[in-house]
Amino acid sequence: MIGHRSAIKERPSLEQQVTMVQNGDEEIQNSLLQAYQPFIAKSVSDVCKRYIDPQTDDEFSIGLLAFNEAMLSYSADKGSSFLSFARLVVKRRVIDYIRQEKNKSAPASFDEPLEDAQMENPTEITAAKFVYSNELDSWYRREEIKDLQAKLKEYKLSFEELTNVSPKHRDARESAIHVAKVLFSCDNLRSYVLQKKKIPIKHLINRVDVSKKTLERNRKYILAIFIILNGDYIYLKDYLKGLG
Repeated sequence: MIGHRSAIKERPSLEQQVTMVQNGDEEIQNSLLQAYQPFIAKSVSDVCKRYIDPQTDDEFSIGLLAFNEAMLSYSADKGSSFLSFARLVVKRRVIDYIRQEKNKSAPASFDEPLEDAQMENPTEITAAKFVYSNELDSWYRREEIKDLQAKLKEYKLSFEELTNVSPKHRDARESAIHVAKVLFSCDNLRSYVLQKKKIPIKHLINRVDVSKKTLERNRKYILAIFIILNGDYIYLKDYLKGLG
């Protein structure tokens, strides 16, 4: 009986299957693309705010290509699950596609003479395009914040807590951000944080010009900055540039 159980081959995890795809296993690649079509359609639908038909909607094709891209570029070392990473890649590519389609259609209206009295006013078109772009940016920021909120929970952190512990002075924030960058740039330190969900202060103290007391006081803030640096956050990383 024991021998029979040991003979049963366990199915590889999704992350293991993705690694096999990266190593050239086309059978698993095609299998995952087929199996995760509902996941892809849901991710695309979240962006488009409507039902997505895998057979007819171009946005689904973009999502399928993005999912394949995610399989080929995923790295478990970054700390996020494959599906979390894939969801972000799919949504980003669909947003890029929508923007490109909008940009293709708008210039023709701007360049053509207003021969038809019922043609939309170019100024209104420009304003609408600007509003649409801002809405997409706002939506994507919200998506990044929701993803970050979930990631913070894994480290037993919350936005409310970070509001209370964030350094009040500019130089203190700059110092904490620098420490987070040191953590992120060092393979050993980064791996430790991803595995232990905490800062290796004893190993870090010799790498930064910051006292142990200051590291202890700002450890939660440093950890939050590290999470952002380690994630696929375009807007939040831009936000970090203005925190110093």
